[in-house]
Amino acid sequence: MRWIGVVVNPIAGMGGRVGLKGTDGKVDEARERGAEPRAPERARAALDALAETDSGVELLVFAGPMGEDAARAAGFDPVVVGEPEGERTGTRETTAADTRAAVRAFVDRDADLILFVGGDGTAVDVAETLDEIDSEIPILGVPAGVKIYSSVFAVRPREAGIVAASFDDVETGEVNDVDEDAYRAQEVSTELRAIAKTPVAEERQASKQTGGGTVETLAEGVAEEVEPGVTYVLGPGGTVGAIKANLGFEGTPLGVDVYRDGEVVVRDGGASAIEAALGDRNVVVVSPIGGQGFVFGRGNQQIAPDVIRRSDVEIVATRAKLDGLDVLRVDTGDPDLDAELRGWHRVRVGRYERRLVKIE
Repeated sequence: MRWIGVVVNPIAGMGGRVGLKGTDGKVDEARERGAEPRAPERARAALDALAETDSGVELLVFAGPMGEDAARAAGFDPVVVGEPEGERTGTRETTAADTRAAVRAFVDRDADLILFVGGDGTAVDVAETLDEIDSEIPILGVPAGVKIYSSVFAVRPREAGIVAASFDDVETGEVNDVDEDAYRAQEVSTELRAIAKTPVAEERQASKQTGGGTVETLAEGVAEEVEPGVTYVLGPGGTVGAIKANLGFEGTPLGVDVYRDGEVVVRDGGASAIEAALGDRNVVVVSPIGGQGFVFGRGNQQIAPDVIRRSDVEIVATRAKLDGLDVLRVDTGDPDLDAELRGWHRVRVGRYERRLVKIE
């Protein structure tokens, strides 16, 4: 029998939809902007998939929103090994200290795997705790954060549940974190925080690469084809940033800008502002993340499912970036939309050239 310790960071990813580029220290602001918890539903998707495997696994959890709620909703009868401080005080708030306490409890119960739900910050809490107590229990992340640079995550929640039930071997994976204050200031500053054991699986994502190839001709080609009256939702990253520069404005490097008829109508917008700016015809321009291949769902959650459904999608990437990717991926948080987006897409790689690439 396989014992899996499940720990959920309930506030992970709340800042994504509302344009905060992370939730560390920004929970109250995210709530003021109307953010809804994202991690619980992603935990449920992973545990539903785990339950469907009928593999006879047993779950260890922390009480309430840190694992117990999602486990029971998925039909499990978990063993509760502790509770967050907020459960005792009645606030229901959770902290990184609670995550670390859960990990220690799982180690004490000889868990075979720790399945955590969150982002890079949660991955750091889990991996550093294991390192402190000299444990090599493997870990696997259910992606729920805004920016996910570590290689210990499954590509999507359902895949996390399937891998947790079925993996046979482990390897080392990087746990990276990003300085969120620098990230909000449009600077990417990553730091390798830990090396952890993680399941060997094709459904695990790679560490994010931050470099790319030349984008000049590609950007010029997109800018030349911009049409009057069309609203362009321009995603983050260097490739799309070059397009923004060709359109004559300094874009938000790590945010989403909306452009129409020679003007920036939304700068560094959250989901609601972007959707409010849409017109009769809309085009979302995005570039996949190097090394991972995600088109939606990593760093651009502001481009919400409703925006995508109302828009044409233009994927742009340098040849060098595509050469390093087997497939493209999506993780919008809407399984039906993910299914609609899967299949072959024409990705722009030059001024006029396009390449057929599959989204899986």
